[in-house]
Amino acid sequence: MRKWFKVSVIVTLLVGLLAACGSPDSNTKGNEKAAGSNKLVVYTPNSEAMINALIPIFEKQTGITVELVSAGSGELLKRIQSEKANPYADVMFGGAYALYKENADIFQNYVSSNDSALLEGHRNTSGFMTSYVSDGSVLLVNTKLAGDIPINSYADLLNPKLKGKIAMADPANSSSAFAQLTNMLKAMGGDYTSEAGWKYVGELIKNLGGKVAGSSSKAHKSVADGEYVVALTYEDPSVSYVKDGAPVRVVYPSEGAVFLGAGAGVVKGAKHEDNAKKFIDFIISKEGQDALGQQTTNRPLRKDAQIGSFMKPIDQIKVIQEDTEYVGSHKKEIVERYTTLFTSLSK
Repeated sequence: MRKWFKVSVIVTLLVGLLAACGSPDSNTKGNEKAAGSNKLVVYTPNSEAMINALIPIFEKQTGITVELVSAGSGELLKRIQSEKANPYADVMFGGAYALYKENADIFQNYVSSNDSALLEGHRNTSGFMTSYVSDGSVLLVNTKLAGDIPINSYADLLNPKLKGKIAMADPANSSSAFAQLTNMLKAMGGDYTSEAGWKYVGELIKNLGGKVAGSSSKAHKSVADGEYVVALTYEDPSVSYVKDGAPVRVVYPSEGAVFLGAGAGVVKGAKHEDNAKKFIDFIISKEGQDALGQQTTNRPLRKDAQIGSFMKPIDQIKVIQEDTEYVGSHKKEIVERYTTLFTSLSK
């Protein structure tokens, strides 16, 4: 899921770490705040396409120069935790709600004046996390390899003809694979503890043939490259492959797809707090949301945002709702149950 990019100024983890290792006194911190009024440090796991769609517009509008530190969301949050006595980041831009909830102590409350323009169910109710796009759990099918095998639902993945030809990452290490797991449990069982849902997951594990993709990106890439017939993955990269002309199609499971919001938050103690708030305002402004909807394969959350013709209208997709509070509070036990089940069935 994670990509590296070059835009504006890229700060490598090593350089940022060296900067964070210093122990400036309170006067130095104050000077940095005063002198750095045209600067913003953004930690992000987001794609090059998203960055290129948003950052140049933000810089032009505000005159603020953005520094980017790119890595996986989990790694970046660990870094913000380690730096909380003297934060280097001003904004965390990306990551799921569960990750923000687990790290609520490193974010400060800020609700943008643009928040009311977001779709219901995606507004800032936590006080510290603003959602700006949502991504759905989908199936990516290689049309050349699938042939006449019907693949339109989760149930279709149990076809014996697909055994060993399904790509899925490990929910313990991949946020998109974990989202697929909870989506399947909800779609096939009604909730996250239903025996019907877990029975389905067990049958799917058997059809994986003991194979696990090394990462979420390897899962969808393996289908685009013709190594696997179908991947359990997410909408953003899947639609990108279709746009680029790969022999694939995107399937929204007929049982229902969950769309989860990606979030952004102002780091507690940020040296460029005002600029961080301006950035939050911008990513859910009309201009920012239109840029996301028309220039990227992400799904914007503003009610009046425009989306490209390459995106399937949400009203043509069966959407089911995830209980984010429950999943966020029970993630560890859900993962442990899956891991135990996978181990027992893959021997």
